[in-house]
Amino acid sequence: MTDLGAFLAASANLLKPGGAMVLSTLNRTLKSLALAKIGVEYILRWLPVGTHDWRKFVRPSELASGLRPHGVEIVGLEGVTFEPMRDRWQLSRDLDINYLAFAVKER
Repeated sequence: MTDLGAFLAASANLLKPGGAMVLSTLNRTLKSLALAKIGVEYILRWLPVGTHDWRKFVRPSELASGLRPHGVEIVGLEGVTFEPMRDRWQLSRDLDINYLAFAVKER
């Protein structure tokens, strides 16, 4: 994402009062650098090298502060983790790599 602020402003402006949005992104942590960037691109080769720019990953606090000026509050956060032994994704409390945010625009 080139301009997170512009994206969040445009997205928030599309919401009616009381409307909701769900966002999914990668968290900017050392764990996400190791697993989502280096692990997925360089070691496992699931994605082409250069797909992710770790510097553009978004912390939940940055997401919340980018939405708040537009009257949108995050009301729920869930982590998304991969279980390699079962070859599936699942919701979790771990926000360190991937996470979902549920946000609502004030009425």
